[in-house]
Amino acid sequence: MSELTCGFIGLGLIGGSIARALKEARPHIRIIAYDINEEALALALKEGVADSITSAIDNSFSSCDYLFLCAPVSCNDDNLLAIKEVLSPDCILTDVGSVKTNIHQHIKEAGLSAQFIGGHPMAGSERFGYANSKAMLLQNAYYILTPSPETNPHKLASYENLVSEMGAIPLVLSYEEHDFITAAVSHLPHVIASTLVNLVRISDSPEGTMKQIAAGGFKDITRIASSSPTMWQQICLSNGENIAGLLQRYIDALTRARTAIENKDEAALYELFDTARIYRDSFINSSSGPIKRAYDLTVDIADKPGSMATIVSLLAEHGISIKNIGITHNREAAEGSMHLEFYEEDAMQMTKKLLQEKHYDIK
Repeated sequence: MSELTCGFIGLGLIGGSIARALKEARPHIRIIAYDINEEALALALKEGVADSITSAIDNSFSSCDYLFLCAPVSCNDDNLLAIKEVLSPDCILTDVGSVKTNIHQHIKEAGLSAQFIGGHPMAGSERFGYANSKAMLLQNAYYILTPSPETNPHKLASYENLVSEMGAIPLVLSYEEHDFITAAVSHLPHVIASTLVNLVRISDSPEGTMKQIAAGGFKDITRIASSSPTMWQQICLSNGENIAGLLQRYIDALTRARTAIENKDEAALYELFDTARIYRDSFINSSSGPIKRAYDLTVDIADKPGSMATIVSLLAEHGISIKNIGITHNREAAEGSMHLEFYEEDAMQMTKKLLQEKHYDIK
């Protein structure tokens, strides 16, 4: 297997995670990196993830077999002008953006369509920056590829193989399909979550009672409202047509639901919840995707001194790191519940096993 040279324009969370995954898959791969963040470049070089770094988009990238555009989308125009001057005709140019139409249009205007295959690793984190990147971020995540009409099939096949080596799952779509699908399963949910949170915010009492008792279901379906407002503003601006169209369908569906509630239509209400339940239960239970799964669980504990410390000590003995912890005392019984959130799925599963062995009630 011949070794590759891969360049990265931008080395943040996603770029860094791809670079790490490539290094794990192919230890002798050569990685060249550019980023305006000098500390990120220095760390990548120190860790051996980057083999060389550069302070500009220059001839250092002329030897690349793959060149990943991982800088903010707003930088693409300027970066493409610089890349066009140094890009080898055999290099595959790709990106990692969550909206593909704009980048494909910019690539076409730059005359680089024959070399471009859009890329979107559908994985992420609430953290950001190279320091938080990790190879396992891509594990079992769908990695969508959007080839141009001029893309050489052999180059597309090679890129699919490279994605598989990273531990991700390649899926080839047109960029139009990609933007419509992600609008439905990623972009629209963020709009809905933020809108719902704001509805509660403006409907709450001065004492904040709604916020005080918001738990379980509400927190689950609105968790993604904590994402970067700047990022989602830009996504809505760049994929607005698809999001707005699907949002209107959702508004129509909400109107039908309201009518069923107002009319006390038992059949319509049952169908609403039953069809949703059946379809939702058919989803693949994966921790990767456009909306990342939260690694958390809730355990019932006695409302007495030491109950919380006992669990924390047990997890510490087994080297399990806790991301977040909380106690709920809103039940009529004397017991309470302890909510634990973890950085990794393995830690959650190990905790569940340990607590069940100790006869704790896990939810």
